[in-house]
Amino acid sequence: MGKLTTHILDTVSGKPAEGIEVELWYVEGDKKHKICAATTNQDGRTEKPLAENEMFKNGKYELIFFINDYFNNSSNPNFLDTIPIHFGVSDNNNHYHVPLLLSPFGYSTYKGS
Repeated sequence: MGKLTTHILDTVSGKPAEGIEVELWYVEGDKKHKICAATTNQDGRTEKPLAENEMFKNGKYELIFFINDYFNNSSNPNFLDTIPIHFGVSDNNNHYHVPLLLSPFGYSTYKGS
């Protein structure tokens, strides 16, 4: 069976983003089911896959990155607070990797391997 992983790179420092909370949700129509919650380690990755085996099935997912505290260095609100990424899995026998490239004012993602 396949699995789902992620990592976060702080593109300002060029280093992995440690200590960011991540949640994974499975989306069925207007209902969402929480699969897991994790925090990134010193390598910007979660300690284990976000979903694998019977918890990783074909369908739609939402991956939420809670980045507010990561960039919060003042009493002013950050430009970015949470980053939700919606994506689909069409072959749960493969490894899906969803990285996040992050700065205080923007982000990008892609389907990695």
